[in-house]
Amino acid sequence: MDYKALSNLATMFFDQADFLGDKPFLWGKKEGIYDCKTYRDVADEVCKIANGLIAIGINKGDRVMIVSENRPEWVIADLAITAIGAITVPTYTTNTTDDHFYVAEHSQARAAFISTQGLMKNFSGAATKSESCKTVITIDDFLEQNIDGLNQITWESMFASQSKNSIDIREKSRSIQRTDLACFIYTSGTGGNPKGVMLTHGSILANCFSAYDLLTEFGLGDEKFLSLLPLSHSYEHTCGLYFPISIGAQIYYAEGPDKVAQNLQEAKPTIMTAVPRLYESLYDRIRKGVERNGGIKAQLFLRALELGKKSQKIDTKMNWIENIQNMLLDQLVRKKVNERFGGELKTFVSGGAALNPEIGDFFLSLGINILQGYGQTEASPVISCNRPGNIRIETVGPALAGVEIKIADDGEILVRGELVMDGYWRDKKATNETIIDGWLHTGDIGIIQSDGFLQITDRKKDIIVNSGGDNIAPARVEGAITLRPEFNQAMVYGDKKPYLVALVVPSEEFISEWCGDNNEDTSLLELSGNDLLRSKVQSIMSEINSGLSQLEKIRHTIIAREPFQTDNGLMTPTLKIRRHKIIELYGDKLEQLYHRKNT
Repeated sequence: MDYKALSNLATMFFDQADFLGDKPFLWGKKEGIYDCKTYRDVADEVCKIANGLIAIGINKGDRVMIVSENRPEWVIADLAITAIGAITVPTYTTNTTDDHFYVAEHSQARAAFISTQGLMKNFSGAATKSESCKTVITIDDFLEQNIDGLNQITWESMFASQSKNSIDIREKSRSIQRTDLACFIYTSGTGGNPKGVMLTHGSILANCFSAYDLLTEFGLGDEKFLSLLPLSHSYEHTCGLYFPISIGAQIYYAEGPDKVAQNLQEAKPTIMTAVPRLYESLYDRIRKGVERNGGIKAQLFLRALELGKKSQKIDTKMNWIENIQNMLLDQLVRKKVNERFGGELKTFVSGGAALNPEIGDFFLSLGINILQGYGQTEASPVISCNRPGNIRIETVGPALAGVEIKIADDGEILVRGELVMDGYWRDKKATNETIIDGWLHTGDIGIIQSDGFLQITDRKKDIIVNSGGDNIAPARVEGAITLRPEFNQAMVYGDKKPYLVALVVPSEEFISEWCGDNNEDTSLLELSGNDLLRSKVQSIMSEINSGLSQLEKIRHTIIAREPFQTDNGLMTPTLKIRRHKIIELYGDKLEQLYHRKNT
């Protein structure tokens, strides 16, 4: 496919649908079984929904929200909006009513697709207050009663509304240009109200081209993707939807994080894109399974890790005995691990946050390719990525094809290319502060190695500057804490302070074992203030401190009352911690740690 010759995303899809016809495309669960829509099926439904949008008065440039879990209808709605030159505004299912209202009003959306009755309950309050968003298309077959001023239309009625006045959507889509806006992606909001990032058809197509240039080294063929990350996030929207379309791939929709292991077996994906938290979860699941089995299986597994890690090192060579052992372990260990992921996996791709190098080494040692990349919504989103056959897991790889990267005098990473956003919707000030002379100022700090590999050292705004003026990267310290099986999550604190303290979320296994040993039977909420548990946690932290620099050492620790989750607003939908929200909740307790007598 000639990505540079394409004028827009919708035409790319229709051309693929005409070429691929009855090839399987979208797979979603129905009554517990994966059901398929072909490329032709989806194209027909896109045209019907697009004509339905025109019938209710949606025109080129109008904004239309999508509030839905990942499912085939999400894709059909997005393509239909795009095909008529309107602008998709994807919205997280975890949004509150206030969140929905903010996005609806800020984007000035004319309509919204809502998938389920449960999601409608949060959205209806926003729609009734909104001055612009007065039409809702319900994907599931339901209509809410007693919602004044809201025009409700079912998905099926959009199909039924086709008439002799219906137009040729394929032909209409060809008038859309690369410079036209395709979507507003609202950032996750780790630090206040989200901004509406304006992405063009060209910026997303440029990223698809870069992804193709990268992954073609695997020998792309009949690829299958397992989609887990929300489609409302630019990472999944580009890499988990439009890139697969561009190579004629199949897409399976996962049922959620708790069903990923099962869905991997069912879908047998060849490529999967996700955030580090998923890979950490898979790492924990495998490691705990090995520990439970013990015996010779555990010994073989550990040997596979040892030799696999050694084989990754450029400056280390294995002797002939180790080479033979390593080949045997391919069959005895690594093949079985791959089978747990469906048996056809070519690569995992990690993005959205920093991947702990230990996690990356773990998968690479087991023969599972994991490519760590780097990007942000404002860059459509991928900027750089490790390449197959040349993986340095401590880096995020070289710049992708068509992308320029340079480092500013203060260490900030700057990016230029067609992938850069058109700006922030209705926010010229922020746009002008972020894009200067064509360069996107990422807000991330990094270095470019002599051979072009990019290494992220920290987030510019997340850097902790202690009272001595020293800069400390919290991500590195938090990564060291969460590598311990006793802790699932952590946040370190200490800006303008003499030393660091930490807030931790213990693992369920650790809490269960501790309660058994101490004749306790209670909840994390009640245990968070238990002095004996706090003492145990601090002793573990002392062990962690031994691997940290003097500046990074954690002096005191408190235990969170509950895990950091999207439901309680302490994590973004892409599983990044919301530092400002956590500090709002625990700030007083963290501050008290600096007033202890033994400090």
